[in-house]
Amino acid sequence: MVRNPARYPEREHADSLTMQTSEQPLKLDPSLTTNPDGFDAHDPPSPELINACVHCGFCLTTCPSYRVIGKEMDSPRGRIYLMEAINKGEAPLSPASVQHFDSCLGCLACTTACPSGVQYDKLIAAVRPQIQRQHQRPLPQRLLRQLIFSLFPYPDRLRLLLAPLALYQRLGLSQLVQKTGVLQRLSPNLAAMESLLPPVTPKCFQDNLPEVVPAQGERRYRVGMILGCVQRVFFTGVNEATARVLAANGCEVVIPRDQGCCSALPAHQGEEAQAEALVRQMIDCFEAAQVDYVIINAAGCGHTLKEYGHILRHDDAYHERAVAFSNRVRDVQEFLMEVGLTATLHPLTPGSLPVVYQDACHLLHGQKISQQPRQLLSQIPGIELRDPLDAALCCGSAGVYNMLQPQVAAELGPMKVTNLLNTGAHLIASANPGCSLQIQRYMPENQILLMHPMELLDRSIRNQPLSGL
Repeated sequence: MVRNPARYPEREHADSLTMQTSEQPLKLDPSLTTNPDGFDAHDPPSPELINACVHCGFCLTTCPSYRVIGKEMDSPRGRIYLMEAINKGEAPLSPASVQHFDSCLGCLACTTACPSGVQYDKLIAAVRPQIQRQHQRPLPQRLLRQLIFSLFPYPDRLRLLLAPLALYQRLGLSQLVQKTGVLQRLSPNLAAMESLLPPVTPKCFQDNLPEVVPAQGERRYRVGMILGCVQRVFFTGVNEATARVLAANGCEVVIPRDQGCCSALPAHQGEEAQAEALVRQMIDCFEAAQVDYVIINAAGCGHTLKEYGHILRHDDAYHERAVAFSNRVRDVQEFLMEVGLTATLHPLTPGSLPVVYQDACHLLHGQKISQQPRQLLSQIPGIELRDPLDAALCCGSAGVYNMLQPQVAAELGPMKVTNLLNTGAHLIASANPGCSLQIQRYMPENQILLMHPMELLDRSIRNQPLSGL
């Protein structure tokens, strides 16, 4: 376990304050319903959900922020204490309080570990919009968040920057910037964004998939496919492989042109209005497609797509439609195991191929999908699956966490990579673009291949062996 509170001394004073108020609550007027420095009356964290926590501490060792920072208030239990104190008006929604909430990756490992079934995911999801409404962040943070949420959920906007970014990489400026550390000194957040930037290739500018990919052989299902945002721009090969795998297994794949962002990035960070607008657009788009299932190949997106009913719980016009939409959503690995493979699979290498599967948090903890990816990969002849130590520990990506909280993410990334490499596998299978970028960021150069499970299945179906392993 990594616990290094000395590296985060700014949290010492805040911890003593918040723990004191939670252990020795102040006696306030019971008629007080709002705290001018706290949560407003619109969906604050539920006292009922808060009271489900018995403060046993089982969540502590599973929490990545607690393991890195080593502070009680940067753990799920500590944050629940803090939520309760703010709810009761015993603690303010101060910059120190916000810091503790912001340190949460939202990986949901605590929900898996909790023996009392505490719905921490619902609690932290209620806090994020409260912070956005009730707390004024410093100007640099506001500008950074505005940049992220005005850019990443919109692939067309993102592509406008690709040409200068390609030139920036081609001229070697990226290596120069990283070597000198000048950007790190100016802005650690922008330095983190720059370090995570994958190579810009001609494929990043293209959407090569047609609106309809016909099923091969007898059509078993008509499915809609979500392309994602970062996935659509930087991992086009994953989307193409996914469509081919679905088609090879009897699915007619519908890919609506007007689909947008699933809303995962803004929803996970409390950007409530933006998230709701994107959800409505997605529902409208796929209702018109008239599909049996909606398929997603990115873990973080899939978790949010299954939460649409909750996101639009106050929207009378869309709530039932949102629930119906989510009921049709399947992670592609979940779907393929549910309906079964019909395509013939071929070996990827002449001998055995040791592969380590990397559990994405929003698959493992959010969607409770763990065995299906492993069962799929095990059907490829010659694959030998290996599991890393501490497989459930977050890699530090967590949507845009590695850009907003780069210091914590920079400690988690190497931990994850070390555990993956120690398996001795020749290839990492990773089913989430954010995880893939984070792992590649901290992977020693040319150490090991990283591919999406759909890319492996696609090659196996098309009998295209891997080379150079």
